[in-house]
Amino acid sequence: MYRSVATSATRGGMASDSGDVVVTLDQVPRWSDADQRYYGAGDSSSPFSYFSDPLTSPSGADSGVTSRFPVDHEINSKIYLWRGNPWNLEVDAVVNSTNESLDEAHSSPGLHAAAGPGLAEECASLGGCRTGMAKITNAYDLPARKVIHTVGPKYAVKYHTAAENALSHCYRSCLELLIENGLQSIATGCIYTEAKNYPREPAAHVAIRTVRRFLEKQKDKITAVVFCTTTSSDTEIYKRLLPLYFPRDKHEEEIAVSKLPADVGDENGETIIDERKIRIKPLPAVSASTPKPSTTSLDLPVSDVGLTLRRKNSFSLESYLDPAFMSLIKDPDQRRKEQQEKAVQTQSGFNCAKLLGFGDLGGPPLSAAEEYSLHSRYLAKANSLNLSDIAEMKIIYRGGVDSEGRPVMVVIGAHFLLRCLDLERFVLYVIKEFEPLIQKPYSIVYIHSAASLQVQPDLGWMKRLQQILGRKHKRNLHAIYVLHPTLGLRTAVFALQLFVDGEVWKKVVYVDRLLQLFRYVPREQLTIPDFVFQHDLEVNGGKGFIVDPRTKYIYQRTPA
Repeated sequence: MYRSVATSATRGGMASDSGDVVVTLDQVPRWSDADQRYYGAGDSSSPFSYFSDPLTSPSGADSGVTSRFPVDHEINSKIYLWRGNPWNLEVDAVVNSTNESLDEAHSSPGLHAAAGPGLAEECASLGGCRTGMAKITNAYDLPARKVIHTVGPKYAVKYHTAAENALSHCYRSCLELLIENGLQSIATGCIYTEAKNYPREPAAHVAIRTVRRFLEKQKDKITAVVFCTTTSSDTEIYKRLLPLYFPRDKHEEEIAVSKLPADVGDENGETIIDERKIRIKPLPAVSASTPKPSTTSLDLPVSDVGLTLRRKNSFSLESYLDPAFMSLIKDPDQRRKEQQEKAVQTQSGFNCAKLLGFGDLGGPPLSAAEEYSLHSRYLAKANSLNLSDIAEMKIIYRGGVDSEGRPVMVVIGAHFLLRCLDLERFVLYVIKEFEPLIQKPYSIVYIHSAASLQVQPDLGWMKRLQQILGRKHKRNLHAIYVLHPTLGLRTAVFALQLFVDGEVWKKVVYVDRLLQLFRYVPREQLTIPDFVFQHDLEVNGGKGFIVDPRTKYIYQRTPA
């Protein structure tokens, strides 16, 4: 059924994923190969060059900090990255992401068709498989020797940590089965499905770090782990994240120190939950000067002998045991209470902003890891909901590109009807719409025409939205072009610069006329409501653009 494929078709991790080819490991590039390093910022030939690369962006890495994932050339030589379906590879085992019933309909698309009917029959005899676990079968018509079936978790923001650890256990279970069956090479796709709503980038972090931790312990028993991707977005994610966990030289290791998430799990790659850890102190050393109980014979009634022995035993235990033995160092509820008190103290420092009517700008700043986690949770929830009602309001929508080719997001202030808008759902929609843009440099066009007639949210809400969008949004935002600004808006932007984030809000460019805006963003790249043209005429003394109501043709008008 399968045929061999030429080496040149697979080098660089970009092989075709057509169904009936056999690709051997020597045709797949190792992660440590020189030709895997072509990817990076400034390489215009790369199809992913517009994405931010953590190894080329500015870094404040402290070379004195010990890396949690140091360079290990032996481990790196066992890692492969390949674009294509795992079952086209001639390896010992391939991974099938499936459901608890191991049925064909919910398995990796195309695998059962390539393996033949024998695979489904054997799967039906296994009695199912639990989430996070794995089972092994023959590979039948596939070029691999075995198929390892595993069940990925369903993702929900509320149970983020549980899903993360279940996904980590999927990868570890597959690797353990590989070794138990005397196999040495494995190819795995991304163990999640769109139906289970697992965010792609957090899932890739879990996959890569779990494999790294496993190889640190079992590298002598495994010769190859091939990460297989079938979409350009997954390929780009793995190329950005692999250097963090599998650095190939000291330069990558040093930069990865500052780019890695704060939580990279325990020795197995699983997330650590502080509230569930019991910290047990060791027994203190017994001092030579510890007084010993008296051995003098006492003439006591028989009824008092038991009491005397209990007292002696109590004295002995108190001599040997520390009072904190087998106790939590700090109660989790007490720690949360202290955190809340700190937050209240921090909020009290922003009374000036409250007095000026800008809203509650309190709360401690979030770390990079906290922002990443917050953004991931909101994005996952946004992807799981139908937000078409928010889209129909046309508050924000994608435009074309600006004069320098950067994508543009358009925001219509007058459409922001606070009285009939669910702010929580609106935030989810914003996160979902902005996600493709914030991966690369982009611009925002905010049209404030007639927006002063509507009630606007306070700056506390704006600060929260900015935290959810994350640092990638801040770094890649080129400019915010504000059309028809009012004095009140200028005051609000000044307050944002002062109280929220000067780096972002100093990128605001005020534009009084449409003609000026079109210098930054060509008019054919923007879909602008008709009332904006009328407003432009009113605020500029009759000079501006108008729209023919019959033909929708835009033309410039100058007063006679």
